[in-house]
Amino acid sequence: MDFTISWIGALVGLAIVIILILKKLNPVYALFLGAIVGALIGGANLEQTVSLLVSGTQSVMGTVLRVLAAGVLAGVMMDSGAAETIAQAIVKKFGEGKAILALALATMIITAVGVFIPVAVLIVAPIALSVGNKMGISKIALLLALSGGGKAGNIISPNPNTIAAARGFDLDLSNVMIAGFIPAICGLIVTVIIASLLKHKGVKVTDEEAMNSAVDTSKYPPLKRAIVAPLIAVVLLMINPVGSLLGIDALSSFKVDAMFILPIAGVIGMLAMKQGNKILQYTTSGLNKMTPTVLILIGAGGIAGLISASDLSAQVVNIINATGISGTFLAPISGILMAAATASTSTGVILATGSFGEAILNMGTAPLAAAVMVHTGATVIDSLPQGNYFHVTAGSMNMSIKQRMGLIPYEAIVGATMTIVATLIYGFFI
Repeated sequence: MDFTISWIGALVGLAIVIILILKKLNPVYALFLGAIVGALIGGANLEQTVSLLVSGTQSVMGTVLRVLAAGVLAGVMMDSGAAETIAQAIVKKFGEGKAILALALATMIITAVGVFIPVAVLIVAPIALSVGNKMGISKIALLLALSGGGKAGNIISPNPNTIAAARGFDLDLSNVMIAGFIPAICGLIVTVIIASLLKHKGVKVTDEEAMNSAVDTSKYPPLKRAIVAPLIAVVLLMINPVGSLLGIDALSSFKVDAMFILPIAGVIGMLAMKQGNKILQYTTSGLNKMTPTVLILIGAGGIAGLISASDLSAQVVNIINATGISGTFLAPISGILMAAATASTSTGVILATGSFGEAILNMGTAPLAAAVMVHTGATVIDSLPQGNYFHVTAGSMNMSIKQRMGLIPYEAIVGATMTIVATLIYGFFI
């Protein structure tokens, strides 16, 4: 595109997106309408507006393909009961005495192996309600354990947000997953500490809620079979980076895209659980689960096209230069702002990489460092009420809107911890 949109149009477009989502309009249409109106206000004509939208949506097609491929693994883990088996095993291993750590770690691992974070929370929530009722732990502490653990797992997972961070800076998915490990561990630690401090604050789980949350685990696969799919995915994804790290050419030359690895791991895991006859059911379910995410990614591509065609990133860079702070902060700041605007980690990463990616790299930030800082930044305030995650997680713990709102500052602390750690490690130390 050989035209530039005014930064005012880009900001107006983002504002329209937020307002329309808060008004309960489908996020995909909200993103497209915001992009169209913002482009027109920013000075584009109708032909240029169409070109902007097409260019923006085309830029996310690589991410869309990988997200669809990840649907096979997600469908297997969710529909087979493998994710529930893993969660139950973790909580049982740690015991009720370490309930908060067990719940946070269970949600982290379930998310890290490819289950969407809202789904991971829904999977572990019945266990949390049961344990919370027995131990007298408040709902706010329980949900913080689930949400914080999920956020930690989300930045080291083969989920859409990590795929978007990797594709946004032309990196291998496995490298971005590994780079997020230390920030994720720090996020888990902070989650457990804060949730432990909150365990006697707020509403407790009633006996009725605990009874209604009981789950029949008799049809779940055994643990040794349930872990096959995620284990194969992790091993295959790690071969190349481990080979590069150890200087083993045979391993470092193994360059198979996640688009192939994740479906293969899902199919092998399905066979290991002796459920090969359900391949159509699981793959269809996985595709259905990924479809809303894919549509939102396409919509995000449209608004990213608007922002990248505008001079908004240049204006932000000018502000950073004027304040005298390091340009390294542009990466986490862009992730924080874009995820807050859309109340979505994956959409925030798409917008941040597509709109500010070039400016971030021009600041001298390395691609991997940029990806990790944008990615962790997108976890800070991504659970606002205009997003689906807010309402899904509130429903999982039978919390009111007011009660759920009270959790946002604590979730932000967890996300901010991971962002600060990532920025220190990759922005300044490495």
